[in-house]
Amino acid sequence: MNPHPDLTSEVIRGIGWLYLLLFAMNAFWTALAFKKKASLSSVAAWAIYTAILGMVGIAHVTGGAQPEHFLIRMPEWFKSIIDAGAKPEIYFTLSLLLFCAVIWLRETLVKPTVAWVVLNGMILFMALSMTDYDFRQIVGKPDNVPIVAMLFIVAFFTWLYFKRAVDNDQRIAAGRPLFEQEDNDKVLVWPDLVYTEMICMVILTAVLVLWGTVLQAPLEEPASASRTPNPSKAPWYFLGLQEMLVYYDPWMAGVVLPSVILVGLMALPYIDFNKKGNGYYTFNERKFSILTFMFGFLPLWIGLIILGTFLRGPNWNFFGIYEFWDVHKLEVLNNVNLSEMVWVNQLQQPLPVAPADAGIWTKIGYILLRESVGLVAVVLYLGVLPMVMAMTVFRKFFMRMGFLRYMVFANLVLFMACLPIKMVLRWSLNLKYIVAIPEWFFNI
Repeated sequence: MNPHPDLTSEVIRGIGWLYLLLFAMNAFWTALAFKKKASLSSVAAWAIYTAILGMVGIAHVTGGAQPEHFLIRMPEWFKSIIDAGAKPEIYFTLSLLLFCAVIWLRETLVKPTVAWVVLNGMILFMALSMTDYDFRQIVGKPDNVPIVAMLFIVAFFTWLYFKRAVDNDQRIAAGRPLFEQEDNDKVLVWPDLVYTEMICMVILTAVLVLWGTVLQAPLEEPASASRTPNPSKAPWYFLGLQEMLVYYDPWMAGVVLPSVILVGLMALPYIDFNKKGNGYYTFNERKFSILTFMFGFLPLWIGLIILGTFLRGPNWNFFGIYEFWDVHKLEVLNNVNLSEMVWVNQLQQPLPVAPADAGIWTKIGYILLRESVGLVAVVLYLGVLPMVMAMTVFRKFFMRMGFLRYMVFANLVLFMACLPIKMVLRWSLNLKYIVAIPEWFFNI
């Protein structure tokens, strides 16, 4: 008896209901296309696809075939390809490529048919992946179900923003009124808004009641210092911070960087000099601001949540989404500090160490000598690089902002860039700390 069967009769029926939901969605889409008088070939293609979904769903729900003989499942070769890419550098590279593709192809992706095809692909991917036991164990955890829903919600609202922004950009280029100006009918708070809020409240309450009934609460055994979960993960909204702890000390990842994020978000209205885009959606008129925000939110925050939820397994190792979480998997990493790379590896000398009977100032001198390369790199990065950028790529920003506002802006951008830079250095050079001063509990 296989203790980890990829498919059981219950799983097949559950996936069948997902196919039937997709069938109902596409039946509505086909009827809508017919009502809007789309081309006959397009309506016929959607009708055939919908019929196939219906037959597949019925076969799942009512079929009596043995699970081991069931053929509609994710191919093994595809799972092998996906699992082979379960490495942080590959994951982050693909995340950046996907981010760039969304920006570059935004005018195509906002088309309803293209977006509907992408949604169908996402749901079909989920349905086929649910035939894998290890994938179900990760995605089906009560803790992880809301994160899966979050991915669809983030994708939808990102698409909605681009749809509105692309529409307004095209209107501006054509000299037409903005969408917000053209569709500017005002309604009263009572009863229009209050009724809408009441309906949303009733629907949300029903969803939460259904959720609490269907899914068991993710309660575990009482906490014990002698037996901790492996992996021990923070709540989903802190998984980004927990992933940052891999690359930075707790004081940096848990205090400095979150504080910079909060302060930076509060400072943005006082830094921004571009008055366009107030009160309406646009991309072309606020490219830099939108790209900076979306880069920090999607690849650097949502991406880290996905990575920490679905790819981080026992011992905080990386696992593919179809890979068994083996607690015995160990990956030996020989991480080194920048001072060790310079003194030991390059200069072939031991690290400078103060004599045991040296005074406090002598010890400080040796510490500063040992970490001189890292300290100089930090000073150049935060002190000199902003001025270099002011004379080159950010020249217009510097002229319009002035020195003080520009320096705040430049350092916020550089602090945001610290995370991907440190991640790349860890993956490529096994670099642990740029500045390592354990004597003062100060590591960067």
